[in-house]
Amino acid sequence: MTRYCVASDRHELIATWGTGEGDLASSIAALPVGVDTARLLSLAQALTQLSSAAWSTYTHPASAADSLEPNGEGWRREEERKGFSEVVDAITRPNLPSGGSIVVSYSSLLESAHRVGRALHHLDDPQLAKAVAAEAAVELAAVESAELGNLSGRAQQAVLLSREDASPVQVAAADHLLQQDPFGPDELFIGIDPTAAAVAAAHWLAAAADVAAAASGLNPTQVVLEADNIEALPHETPTLVLVLLNDGVPPHDAVTSLVRHAMHVADGLLPDPTALREQLEHLEETLAEYTGDDEPDLTDVALRLTPLDPKRPARDLLEDLLTGIHGCWLLHSEYDDLDPDDVEEWDDEQAEQRENRSRERFAQLVRNTAADHRDRLI
Repeated sequence: MTRYCVASDRHELIATWGTGEGDLASSIAALPVGVDTARLLSLAQALTQLSSAAWSTYTHPASAADSLEPNGEGWRREEERKGFSEVVDAITRPNLPSGGSIVVSYSSLLESAHRVGRALHHLDDPQLAKAVAAEAAVELAAVESAELGNLSGRAQQAVLLSREDASPVQVAAADHLLQQDPFGPDELFIGIDPTAAAVAAAHWLAAAADVAAAASGLNPTQVVLEADNIEALPHETPTLVLVLLNDGVPPHDAVTSLVRHAMHVADGLLPDPTALREQLEHLEETLAEYTGDDEPDLTDVALRLTPLDPKRPARDLLEDLLTGIHGCWLLHSEYDDLDPDDVEEWDDEQAEQRENRSRERFAQLVRNTAADHRDRLI
């Protein structure tokens, strides 16, 4: 989201937002002189809350809800998104106290807009009010742009967010980047929504696992776990994704279900109590077997509710999937003999050349396999 702050030395209202390469800032308007700082900060805080509510409609789209039935979660999300058209009006004509009470909107988005409007009302500066209304329109346009898969300009901040759904435009863009470099180019983290990038990466991980399995004779679902014996890898999540894909779950569903689960955990929700109960029973059985106690003490045992980092689940998943592709190459290189002549020792240059040849051969095999199974991604 965009954060707003008061530049006290220049007496300006500033907007800042993150990108995949660092943060950007823009000056919004000059602030009135002689006004109490607390009132200025109140405006900045209200604008930040408005941005957070607007971007929440992007990260939690109605398309990711289980149902669009009236008064259900999907319906509520749709109604919140429809509120975009009322934001500027709420800022310019906010609900003000009357008779000791005030009308409060059920919509987080619109109530944030009314708070912005009330802060402007107290400041009583027409030029500032005009600039803030224009700024709100820019912010909403950035969210709309991200929804369409265009992450240029201010919409680029979407690369730092986790989304419960994935734009087909962004998935296609990520797939194109992985065709160029199956190991994952830096551009995946700069210009692509991480959930969409993870969907494409899951498809390419499956192709890499097939290549590694063909060379090693292992089951594709076990290759990343086996590669962990060569180099320490975060193998749990890539292996889980490979198992899901092997069971016929499309990459889109495999990725979005994991990201959504982690986002719910971050929101303080318990998405699947039944699965948690099974997880606890399995943990208790494992500890009982390890300790020899029929009823092991679970007091000091920590249990992860999600395999992903709940603070950044989509980017965490993307990183793990790309690491899984690297692991597939490690395993493939153990079995793929590029140099039939047995060389006991390699100097640094020869070793680097051999590694480059191995990576390029593996990459081409993965490209071919990914192309053969392209229907998996569509």
